[in-house]
Amino acid sequence: MEFEEKTVSSEVIYDGKVTKYVIEEVLLPNGQHSKREIVRHDGAAAVIALTEDDKMLFVKQYRKAIEQISVEIPAGLKDEEDEDGLVTAKRELEEETGYQGEQWNFVTSFFSTPGFTDEFLEIYEARGLKLAENPLPKDEDETIELMTLTFEEAWTEYEKGTLRDSKSVFALFYWKMTRLQNFK
Repeated sequence: MEFEEKTVSSEVIYDGKVTKYVIEEVLLPNGQHSKREIVRHDGAAAVIALTEDDKMLFVKQYRKAIEQISVEIPAGLKDEEDEDGLVTAKRELEEETGYQGEQWNFVTSFFSTPGFTDEFLEIYEARGLKLAENPLPKDEDETIELMTLTFEEAWTEYEKGTLRDSKSVFALFYWKMTRLQNFK
């Protein structure tokens, strides 16, 4: 069975700082035509930052798209000069939390919501956290607060509905899995 949708035409309706909005007319495998609304995105990286005393770093911020406070793992957009997601992850951890990691491990990568966007997210784990002497400055358009949470405190944020974005929910369940493996 053929699954590919062939692009017949493509129109950029908005080209912004973070995303590009495109309407594509596609030819479906069954010969029908359809339209796809697509958000193009340069990609991002996120960090599961674990302290020596088994806590995780999160940032609290207001997210206009959902009109509420969101508790999330540190993350950010890839810059044009970033060689890979690890460069992005290291920068974002320092900008958002003031910390640097000594040990870094790739955890996973995924398309955040492939039904309408090509955003590709890479997640790394950082350990051996140390406060940077002269940390990179926070982005001017971000108002964030650092939270250092135990697993139980993070789970409470999840139950309250403040920790609900996909990367942070993944991080919480990853943390749960690693904790269970360590208890065996």
